[in-house]
Amino acid sequence: MSVGLLLITHAGIGAELLEAATRMLGACPLRAKALSVENGDDPALMARRARTYTEELDTGDGVLVLTDLFGSTPANIASGLCDAGHIRILSGVNLPMLVRVLNYAQLSLDDLVDKALSGAREGVLLCPAAGCVATPDVAHGQRH
Repeated sequence: MSVGLLLITHAGIGAELLEAATRMLGACPLRAKALSVENGDDPALMARRARTYTEELDTGDGVLVLTDLFGSTPANIASGLCDAGHIRILSGVNLPMLVRVLNYAQLSLDDLVDKALSGAREGVLLCPAAGCVATPDVAHGQRH
């Protein structure tokens, strides 16, 4: 068994991220689904769909739910899934976070949360301008 993965995002962002990460890695090592929330969708209907997805994805090891923007409708839908034993919810999904999750698919739910958070933090960098040489401090967003 392994952790399930559910992305709940605006306008197909989750599906696109999942497709990109799967293409990069050659396969998706977790049971995964993406739920796209569009303008005008009924939040109650989307919440029921999200609950169904988590039930389908959880084979006993839990589900990691990734959303795009804290406080938004997708994140609010995710918060309704709260189950301290089997569901963890992270907001601010990005490609580095998702790739990290998929690369460590064998981890427990709590360890996978730690990897996802580190992937998100370490995956956001200030890139130097063309022709400039980056120092380690500049690469991490600090200026001299």
